[in-house]
Amino acid sequence: MPELPDIVVYIEALERRVLGRTLRGVRIASPSVLRTFDPPYDAPVGLDVVGLQRVGKRIVFEFDGDLYLVIHLMVAGRLRWEQPGKAIPKKLGLAAFDFDDGSLILTEQGTRRRAGIWLSRGYDGVAALDRGGVEPLDVTAEEFGVALKTENRTLKRALTDPRIFAGIGNAYSDEILWKGRLSPVKRTSQLSDDEVKRLHDAVVTSLEEWTQLLRDEVGEDWPKKVTAFRDDMAVHGKYGEQCPRCGSKVQRIVYASNETNYCATCQTDGKLLADRSLSRLLKDDWPKTIEEMEEG
Repeated sequence: MPELPDIVVYIEALERRVLGRTLRGVRIASPSVLRTFDPPYDAPVGLDVVGLQRVGKRIVFEFDGDLYLVIHLMVAGRLRWEQPGKAIPKKLGLAAFDFDDGSLILTEQGTRRRAGIWLSRGYDGVAALDRGGVEPLDVTAEEFGVALKTENRTLKRALTDPRIFAGIGNAYSDEILWKGRLSPVKRTSQLSDDEVKRLHDAVVTSLEEWTQLLRDEVGEDWPKKVTAFRDDMAVHGKYGEQCPRCGSKVQRIVYASNETNYCATCQTDGKLLADRSLSRLLKDDWPKTIEEMEEG
């Protein structure tokens, strides 16, 4: 799922191309992408884009006349910038927004259609989509700590809960926790003041560094490699590979269709966290520490 750094870079690329420009047409290939019916999907046609912003993981277009269009890419949605009037891809394409200089095409991999488009007259409709999480780059360490301890959750769940923090998902939460040397399953109520500050520092540093890295990668071009798995990530998607800090093998916890990646040496004092699938299978044979695993 595109997260805060990816959405920021998408918006910056959009600002260079559509801010102040007139939307000439909207083409819908998959009606299920439309999550509202009033205003109609073509209401922005003929209007200028006067603003772009991020609300959580959503991209918000503001048009003349207090009209807003919201795109949520969800897990597999992506945006392409193509030549004006470019055909919408048959299998992946959901919609296209046509401007004089190019067409913005919304696509989605896979068969599950989760990406969505909302339209609203007035900002209240946009605000209603906001899950309420604080912006992690806009709060002090103290405000961050208050939000973090609103509920007694694991750090992984707290960081990725949009009601607590806006814009952080599965990939960058792994990187944040690795940078902060904190266990993904530690409870928020168990954190010391020093650990809260360390986590806040890791959030700010990780998100700012990744946003700048993606900016540098894209330059003036369009972000074409929006992915949750990057070669220069420390632990996310690196199961079985070496931790770049200590050299231990990266571990994982598998749940549903996602997994959490972590370094046991750096983050859990060498303790292996129970993997829901393997630990149930192996039961008493499940190793508890890095040493036991290597001996086995």
